[in-house]
Amino acid sequence: MSTSTRNKFLAAAFMMATSAVGPGFLTQTAFFTEKLLASFGFVILVTVVLDIIAQLNIWRVIVVSEKRAQDIANELLPGMGFLLAGLVVLGGFAFNIGNIAGAGLGMNILFGMDVSHGAFWSALMAIGIFIVREAARVMDGVMKVLGILMILLTVFVAWQSNPPLAQAAKETVMPLRFDFTAILTLVGGSVGGYITFAGAHRLLDTGIKGRDQVKNASTAAVTGIVLASIMRTVLFLAVLGVVSVGIALDSDNPAASVFRIVSGEVGYKLFGLVLWSAAITSVIGAAYTSVSFVKSFHPVLQHYERYLIIAFIVISTSVFLIVGKPVQVLVLAGALNGLILPIALLLMLLAVHRQRIVGKEYKHPWRLSIAGFVVVLLMGYISVVSLIAYF
Repeated sequence: MSTSTRNKFLAAAFMMATSAVGPGFLTQTAFFTEKLLASFGFVILVTVVLDIIAQLNIWRVIVVSEKRAQDIANELLPGMGFLLAGLVVLGGFAFNIGNIAGAGLGMNILFGMDVSHGAFWSALMAIGIFIVREAARVMDGVMKVLGILMILLTVFVAWQSNPPLAQAAKETVMPLRFDFTAILTLVGGSVGGYITFAGAHRLLDTGIKGRDQVKNASTAAVTGIVLASIMRTVLFLAVLGVVSVGIALDSDNPAASVFRIVSGEVGYKLFGLVLWSAAITSVIGAAYTSVSFVKSFHPVLQHYERYLIIAFIVISTSVFLIVGKPVQVLVLAGALNGLILPIALLLMLLAVHRQRIVGKEYKHPWRLSIAGFVVVLLMGYISVVSLIAYF
């Protein structure tokens, strides 16, 4: 494999990983670590397995079919691709408002500026990436640098917090506490919504496709999950070092309180940088992937892809600045976002066994299909229960 091709696979892995690591990712990890303590390691382990199953199925069918998810869905069942695209765009828009808010809060922590001003300048930075001629290359570079930065800063705080590593290792395989909701929340947060397709669609855009690329795509998918899981693991250890000695976290911002407790004001500033990096990469990932779901519907949309991405960022930022928080319809969109993974994964599992979609020569591993159907049932059940509870 050439260096150029290897970089394309790595860029796709970072696109998926950094899209997953957003403001919600940080809060969820801190919240459940405080609740489950060392046993949260088991939740992370199970989540990694479920994430890998989902992503391996989805990445393989997209790469071997050489089509984006919405086109596969339309070919499988006419009209289904439009429904899937609508869900992804609506969910991505709702989450992007939260990502913009997280970027503003990160700027507030770093420089003391008003959150709305921080959100505005952060949005301009994200838009700037798509204005330059080599937008794709710049985007890939930003995702890699900020992804590595987040991990390194969190590793530093985890080391300072002095977590009980032996206890964490023991309860990762023999948990004393268990929370089914935590697993489902983490799976939805790491491979749900637009994140499900972020890396695979990025591969298609860089020209990586075909049956001979399936093995490499599988490796890239696992790499993306591992990168996101490393970030979650080191944050888990950082939080565990604090809560294991009986210190309560700030319920309004549990992740921030960990950094502040461990490293004082310097740590709090470090968290601001981690939060901003997590938020801005998720802004970029949400906008890029959401637009990738509509650009194949008409050549005009394909031609003006960059402008659509910029408009996506502008509109989501405007909603945050004007409303201050997502309105009820956007909250509902966030709830519906939980349905995307089981629906999308089910469609991909059905499509991967259609020769007219993947070709006669490709044979999808049956064990991977069975495991995928288990994830569909698991995530589908909790999504329906959550929606019923919402209404």
